[in-house]
Amino acid sequence: MGDWLIRADVLARGRFTVSPLAETVAALLTLAGAGCQPGREPWLRAHGPAFRELLARDRFAALFVRAALRPRWLPDFLVTPPRPADRTFADELRWLRATPDEAVLAQLAEGADGAPPPSGLRVPGLGERIAALLDQVWTRSVRGDWPRHRRAFEADIISRTQALSSGGWAAALDGLRPGMRWLGDGRLRINAYPYPPRELATAELLFIPTTTTRGWVAWDEPHRYAVVYPCAGLLAGTDPEGAPPPALRALLGGTRAAILTELAAPRSTTQLVALTGFGLGSVGGHLKVLRDAGLVTRRRSGRLVLYYRTRLGDELVAP
Repeated sequence: MGDWLIRADVLARGRFTVSPLAETVAALLTLAGAGCQPGREPWLRAHGPAFRELLARDRFAALFVRAALRPRWLPDFLVTPPRPADRTFADELRWLRATPDEAVLAQLAEGADGAPPPSGLRVPGLGERIAALLDQVWTRSVRGDWPRHRRAFEADIISRTQALSSGGWAAALDGLRPGMRWLGDGRLRINAYPYPPRELATAELLFIPTTTTRGWVAWDEPHRYAVVYPCAGLLAGTDPEGAPPPALRALLGGTRAAILTELAAPRSTTQLVALTGFGLGSVGGHLKVLRDAGLVTRRRSGRLVLYYRTRLGDELVAP
């Protein structure tokens, strides 16, 4: 099985984080037809035609997408985990730009069972050309939504971290991505393929949410390993069409309308803070008003208090 053997000190240092490059790769996969997370269909309809036009006029981009985005495989240079000092998309992209041509070609051949890449990809400056393609995807299809997606990812991280503190790694990693589960005793089942176990002795271990449908694993051996996973539920797939309607904002005010809209699934106060960008005191005060009005109720789940809409709240938010 594809298991990672994780030492206790590596596990203790493991952390959840966000990655603009990982989200850009997730967007590239969606645009290339590798699945679309529920709720992302409007985004795909908005950006898909321009991406197809790009591939039609840029032969290198079309060949690269076909060679690099294969079922159950991605080249390492495309999904290298972020370094500790990386803060922006440009920070992460500069490592891809520096990838030697021979390393790019070797990894593409690996994904094709040893067959050499097509002649259109055997050109100088591969790292720069691939980075330019990703920069276009980021600029045209990801950057405008990144602040909202980042808040959604941070809310998911808060939820996972709270689960970790109350139930350990088994609770935090439960259902993280299809086929993966925590087996205990430092063993993380990555997938069901018959790969030899991979020992993480001194590496940094990262968990990165994105809008991908299945996620992937990545490494920069022996320094960093990462599990990229689908952000929980429809959290990352929220579309501008799901924003509070004007009538609801006029009735409740913008802040309360936004909070009520986000409670389509149960959320903790800290998740709502991350999702909406409002302060903790503000969110708490508005939740009390919504509860008093019968639009929101709450229940305890372990150490968490989760808020969710009542039937009346659902009817009020419904179109």
